[in-house]
Amino acid sequence: MASDKRPPLTMLCTECKVHIYVTTKNKTNTPDRIELNKYCPSCKKHCLFREKR
Repeated sequence: MASDKRPPLTMLCTECKVHIYVTTKNKTNTPDRIELNKYCPSCKKHCLFREKR
C-alpha cells in the first residue's frame, strides 16, 4: 500500500479559535507548520490561520 504523502490537515483561526479550514499539504516538501492569511467568517476579516496538530 502506498504511504499517504498528502494527509488532510485542519487550520484554526488564531484570533477567534472558532472557524476551521480543512486542506492538504505535501509533508515531504513542507515539513513545518503552515501559516496562511485566510478569511474568517466568525471574525469577519482576514486572519492568520495556523495548522492544528
